[in-house]
Amino acid sequence: MEGGPPLTTVAGHPTHVVRVGSGVRRALFIHCSLAHSGAWTGVEAALLDKLQMTAFDRPGHGRSAPWLGGEDGAALHTLVTNMAGKLIDKRADVIGHSYGATVALRLAMEWPEHVRSLVMIEPVFFAAIRGTPEYDAAKGMIDTLRGLIAKGDRMQAAQIFHDATNPDLPFTRLSDDRQKRLASRIDIVVEESPATFDDTAGMLDPGRLEKIKQPVLLLESANPPVGVRAVHEALCARIPQTQRVIIAGAGHMAPLTHPENVAGEIAAFLKI
Repeated sequence: MEGGPPLTTVAGHPTHVVRVGSGVRRALFIHCSLAHSGAWTGVEAALLDKLQMTAFDRPGHGRSAPWLGGEDGAALHTLVTNMAGKLIDKRADVIGHSYGATVALRLAMEWPEHVRSLVMIEPVFFAAIRGTPEYDAAKGMIDTLRGLIAKGDRMQAAQIFHDATNPDLPFTRLSDDRQKRLASRIDIVVEESPATFDDTAGMLDPGRLEKIKQPVLLLESANPPVGVRAVHEALCARIPQTQRVIIAGAGHMAPLTHPENVAGEIAAFLKI
């Protein structure tokens, strides 16, 4: 949190906020776990003349203040959703990646007057497929991380999580500094998990998904993590106006590895 511009208090939380672009339409970007607002830099670069874009570091990420609520995943998800809503000026197209996409989904439900359209890039909303082998596999990884963290082996926990979401860039190929930074923040992945595995916000309650009226785009990589494709199928079954597009050659971290492709699909969806 040292250096750089001062933090902005958003929904009571000291937050690093970035605004770029000169388009007429507004967009809000919500990043994935263990990343920060800078993960959108490549995507934003391709849309600078098309959108006024806002991105922010979620609690416990980047330069924003840490999350101090432990495994109260319901409170954390609510905080991030409220932060996202308060960062929207009037209306915006909302783009979320991974955990950030689950926040974007909730925002479309609870702040509908502020959300013009919804783009979700591989939402890790595993609660939508509870009772399946894919759910059990994903939940098993979280339980493994929790056990390793409890034993103080954050480095091993970070490696397991990183390699599951970034198979094209193994943990062992990262710099020592990057490995240490991921390990120091790996707790947040477990702390976020109740929202994505137990649906603490009740987003799957009868009729809630069906009430989403905004246009919806689901962006999927060619090689998604276990369970993600099934999550997409579950969401599409309940949000009938959803479009589904695959980013050829990409993995889960498509906004970082294939930013121009992601930006192109967003621009085509928004017709800008």
